[in-house]
Amino acid sequence: MSGCQKAARPLAQCLRSSQALCQSARAIRLFTRSSRLSEEAVTETASFTTTPIYDPEAVTSSKEEKKLMKTGVFPIGSRRRRAAIKTSENILFEQLPYQCFQEARKVLQADREEKLQLIAKERLRISNLIATDPKSINGGRKFKQVRLDSMRRHLEYLKIQADINDPLIKKRFEDGQGDMTKPIYRYLADRKWRDYQRKIIVQRIEQLAVVPDVLPFFEPTAEVRLAFRQKNVQPGEFVDSRISEVSARLKVQVFDKGERLVTVAVVDSDVPIVDKDWFASRCHYLAANIPLSPTETSLPLSKATEGQLIHPWLPAFAQKGSPYHRYTVFVLQQKPGQILDTATLKEKIKRDGFSMRRFVDRNNVTPIGMSIFRSIWDEGTAGVMQRAGIEGADIEFKRKKVVALKPKQKARGWEARHASDKYKSLRR
Repeated sequence: MSGCQKAARPLAQCLRSSQALCQSARAIRLFTRSSRLSEEAVTETASFTTTPIYDPEAVTSSKEEKKLMKTGVFPIGSRRRRAAIKTSENILFEQLPYQCFQEARKVLQADREEKLQLIAKERLRISNLIATDPKSINGGRKFKQVRLDSMRRHLEYLKIQADINDPLIKKRFEDGQGDMTKPIYRYLADRKWRDYQRKIIVQRIEQLAVVPDVLPFFEPTAEVRLAFRQKNVQPGEFVDSRISEVSARLKVQVFDKGERLVTVAVVDSDVPIVDKDWFASRCHYLAANIPLSPTETSLPLSKATEGQLIHPWLPAFAQKGSPYHRYTVFVLQQKPGQILDTATLKEKIKRDGFSMRRFVDRNNVTPIGMSIFRSIWDEGTAGVMQRAGIEGADIEFKRKKVVALKPKQKARGWEARHASDKYKSLRR
């Protein structure tokens, strides 16, 4: 290092320190009554920020879908269809400029006209048969009624065939805008349910032995969805006792026309009986004469009136040490015009020892749908039982040790030679 550099080093250090002091002095804010321009800009931009609004027909990413569903609005149609709508012009579905599509619509329209003519002829035949005297028909009134039922079923079939190939019908159904008063939308909903959801509930019936433990035979024909407050429960799912403390909410979708009365029953089929070393059933909820139709699908169990309620909701619980409890929710359809006497049923039917088979046989009702959930002892079960006034929260079930009847055999061979403590490390 030269002598000039040695002499210039202190001067350079002094200059650098003076520059740093100047910069820090500039950074220090003077005492003023007005705010800085940078802070004003920040507050101004923050006041204009708004939450993004997503179009349910144009969201394409999973993050946008989740944000949209948090607001209570669900995306319409498939993600592939929404991406196509987002990237294309806003043209009506029936006015798409594709020659092949328009020619196919003409063919479908001509086929629909033929089906409408057949529907008109079938209606005329039904009206003529209704006006005919039963005495002039071979078989009398009974044969006339059987023939009328057959003709009406054929009429419903023709109505479905008239609209089954209409692309607008399929589009409305996929968008969740179908009118369940029309046969075509009920048919499409039934077909969609049978493709997946019905297979799941049939599988749970077999896996959890609902048949034959609860009913000797059961074939579901209606979709039943179960929820507790905001939690949707899948068939066979384990539910926390604090969640199932409140009454459930059902959504029952039937696929045949008309209004009917139904009975809802919730049964615990795994109540331990210590004296008999067996399991019994308990009724946790029972209500009758509840109206149901394809358009009125919501059944909140807490909204049942005094004239409908037989047994109010009893929270689901499982005592400590007992195996999981199966809670089956049955929807039972009553006969046309049948109204159950709830006052009499309150006196006759008790919670403990409730039998679903006996109830179905004596009241002549038909099971049409069910859902199921399971419950086991958890950290909130004791509090749930205490709030509901249920005894037995301090009881713990333990398996009884079974003593072998076969006498203990004397050790032989290798075991006899290595029975001393010298070979303790070799024992398993």
